[in-house]
Amino acid sequence: MSRKVLVAGGGTMGAGIAAIFCAGGWDVQVVEPDADAAATLPQRVADCLMQLEQTGSVPRVVSTLDAANWQSIEIVVECLPEDLGMKQHFFGQAVSLAPAQAILASNSSSFPISSIALGLATQHRMAGLHFFMPAHLVPLVEVVSGELTARETADTLCAIMTALGKRPVHVRKDIPGFLANRIQHALMREALSLAEQRIASPEDIDTAVQFGFGMRFLGAGPFLQKDFAGLDIHHAAGTTIYPDLCNDTAPSVFIADRVEAGEFGVKSGKGFYEWDDEKIAEERAKYQAALIAALKLVSA
Repeated sequence: MSRKVLVAGGGTMGAGIAAIFCAGGWDVQVVEPDADAAATLPQRVADCLMQLEQTGSVPRVVSTLDAANWQSIEIVVECLPEDLGMKQHFFGQAVSLAPAQAILASNSSSFPISSIALGLATQHRMAGLHFFMPAHLVPLVEVVSGELTARETADTLCAIMTALGKRPVHVRKDIPGFLANRIQHALMREALSLAEQRIASPEDIDTAVQFGFGMRFLGAGPFLQKDFAGLDIHHAAGTTIYPDLCNDTAPSVFIADRVEAGEFGVKSGKGFYEWDDEKIAEERAKYQAALIAALKLVSA
């Protein structure tokens, strides 16, 4: 008998997460109230499976929680918009519908699971389960323990993700940004500072990351890479570089001014780059092809 998962939300993240479970042979249900999103969901999941070169049954899509079959559900993965009240309301309902032992997980990228679970008697079996877009192609998944999350809950989630071919990491403290996003924001803060000071252009900074240490990081993370290079060398370099690094506590004006002007990137046609439909399609295709190639390398 197939193991059962319920995914709440059939947007881009929800479709990718559903595909991961479908590829693993799970029985998947997706709750998506928007009729248009629900209608396209099976094909979007099928497209994800094709990119993974995997087969699997497409999920059953329902419009409400009450319409779902909750019997034998092992895990609930919430992928709703980043609205704390909406997430709290969802889990308040799910608690009364899900089996008593089901793990209740949130894909929130910003809200602590402790805040989402506040006041619920099920906090011991609630955790963050943070995927990275596109969820079906990026192996990393953060399993985030809240203040009252049971270790068994985190261990079970890590085991499930590993069995599905993902690379889970256990974030033992529910801090803002969890693990990977904190590292990404530290990098981005320095990148924005360099661009704001006109030390380098956004294009050259992108090139430095993509074709320099970004390529090396595919083979080794920062600690392993420094062991290869020598900790003495890093320590000596850090003595010179660290005092000069940006340590601003607010976002750079280099990005704040663009946000104020409505320049959000691809979605508005302008950000750090100019965008039209042709360029968007071209760059997205290149990005997706690179991710698929990278996934094959790290999965070998």
